[in-house]
Order: sequence, then structure tokens, then C-alpha cells
Amino acid sequence: MPNTTQQIDYSDLASKIKAWGKALGFQQVTITDTELSETGDRLNTWLQKGYQGDMQWMGEHGEKRYHPEQLLPGTLRVISVRMDYLPDDSNMIAVLKDEDKAYISRYALGRDYHKLIRKRLTTLAKEIEHAIPSSVVQRPFVDSAPVMEKPLAEKAGLGWVGKNTLVINSEAGSWFFLGEIYTSLPLPIDESTEKDLCGDCKACLQVCPTDAFPEPYVLDARRCISYLTIEHKGSIPEEFREPMGNRVFGCDDCQAICPWNKDAEPTKEKDFSPRQNLGNRELSELFLWSETEFLKYTEGSPIRRIGHERWLRNLAIGLGNALASNNANAIVSALESRKEHPSPMVQEHVQWALEQHKLYAAGKKKRKRKISSSK
Repeated sequence: MPNTTQQIDYSDLASKIKAWGKALGFQQVTITDTELSETGDRLNTWLQKGYQGDMQWMGEHGEKRYHPEQLLPGTLRVISVRMDYLPDDSNMIAVLKDEDKAYISRYALGRDYHKLIRKRLTTLAKEIEHAIPSSVVQRPFVDSAPVMEKPLAEKAGLGWVGKNTLVINSEAGSWFFLGEIYTSLPLPIDESTEKDLCGDCKACLQVCPTDAFPEPYVLDARRCISYLTIEHKGSIPEEFREPMGNRVFGCDDCQAICPWNKDAEPTKEKDFSPRQNLGNRELSELFLWSETEFLKYTEGSPIRRIGHERWLRNLAIGLGNALASNNANAIVSALESRKEHPSPMVQEHVQWALEQHKLYAAGKKKRKRKISSSK
């Protein structure tokens, strides 16, 4: 039984926490305080402009999102972790350029990161509890609660929030997941050495197919392909369908173009390797999955959360954009097979896709690949 009168060396404990975290597969483990008042102001301005779209939960929970001590009373510090996820040989540009293929965001090709990272953070939290002589209030989070993970990661020194609103690390780029442990332990705080190094670069702003950045460091989620294909539950507005191209689950353009990702190392985490060859599958093949097949092949994958209906919606748009395909007849045939789908939303998107092919065959159609921007 631990000696409850024993003094805790918090500097030594912080060093041990970082070592334990790295042994669990995290590339970085850093510690920060809970001060996020400026972040709260920016969040409220963003919400007032309606940039959250259907994600009404972004405005819920009052101040708990930017006051960690309100979400978990007693919280003094946040342990912020980074886990890289870029698969080896992800071949993303080649897939994007092949209109027969389905482009799935690289983070979603393997196992759902929520379960994997939460399990390891829970293990790390238990290590901490076993190492101290007194009780501690702790709770792990992985993109599953009102937690401002990116500002916390920036404060903790994991990187800076770039113009594409993602955390960028000068050595690792931005292909990584974040996780946190809120704790009541007064651990020493890490000083961030990562300054904003975006400079004059506007590559991410200019490459965005749907012009989703009204200004640097601000994302209008309503225009973002990741939001449209994952979070949005209804019909996708027609103005965004052609620029979506073959992106059927998420979008990585603003990461793929970022100079800081040029030398990003592939993950060593086997669970993030592509499952079901999802990094190189044909649109028409995926479109013909029955709901049973969809549930079977996406078990343990973040893709499953959108359900079969939205999966078909997204794929129908991809097929409608595959106008110059050598497999046009097979694509039209696949679309025709879903014309009588019980979902009106699927029917709508299938009809749109068939109309694109009809116009293209008649020489009256050329796909618009990007919404023009003045950036």
C-alpha cells in the first residue's frame, strides 16, 4: 500500500509520464495548463457566423469547452499526446487523379483511432495513479467530448495551428491524431518552442476544392468536403458536388499540399494500415456493396459511422464525376442499379450523377474541378 505521506516529485513524475506515453506508442507527450480564454472568444465568434453548420454540439456545454476545470472539476493540467497515422505508401495523389478510384481520407483507412488511443490513454492514466501516493482526478479524451484539443496541443508544444486550422509540427507535419488526459496533478508545464511557421504560404487556402477558408486560420465547415461527406446528414448542395471529385469520405488536400508534410514519416502503428484495400478501391465496386457488406467491411472503421445511406450518397457523387472513365458503361450501369433505392436522398444523388454522364456523352458537360477563389 502506498505511503500517503510521501512527497511527490512532480518533475520526475512528468518525465516518467512522457516515457510511459512513448512506450505506449505516442510520438509526443507534453503538458500544459488550462488557460484558454482567447480560444473561447474565437470559438464564439466562429459559432456566431454559423461556420459549424449542422454540428450544433459545437455550441453546447457552455464554457466547459474552453474551461477544462468546468468539464472535469479539479483539473489543473492537460497531458496532450500525438500519434502519427499516415500509412506507408498511401499513394494519395495517384488515387485523387484516378477518377475511377474512391479517395478516402488517410486517417480513415485503418482502425478507428478513437478506441485505440482511448485505450492507451486509459493505460497511461492508470500508470500515473499507481505511481502516486494520493488520489488524483483524471479523465482521458479522444475527440469525444467538449475539449479544445488543437489549442491545447498548441499550448503544450505539439505544434502550431496553421492556416488550414490543423496542428502542424515542424518535424512531423500534420498527419497525426491528438488525445488528452485532464488531471488534477500540478505537473510542470512544457514551454512551447513551436512558433507559427506558415509565413506567406497560402498553398492550403488556394488548393481547397470548395473554397472553405474565408480567411487564413478560419474554416467554414459548411463548405468543407470532410464536413459534407462525414458530418452532414442531408443532401450535398449541388455547387459542391463537382469540386468533390472522387473524395467520398473526407478530404486531405490542405494537408497533402502543405510543405511541412513533405518529409512526414509513415506511421509504425499497424492498426492504421489500410483495411479492405480501401486506399485503392474503385468507386463502382464500393457503390455496389449491400448494407450488410458495408457493415461487414467497415467493422472497426471510422467510415461505419456515416451509415450505408450516406456512403451511397457520397459514392454517387464520385461516380457522377467520373466522366472521362474508360469504364463509363459500367459506372452508368452501377448507378442505374440504385435508381429505385428506398432512400430519396440516394435517388436524388444517383439521378444527378446519371444526368452528368448524359450531358458529357452529348458533349455538353465539362466537370468543374474547383470553386474559384480570390486567395
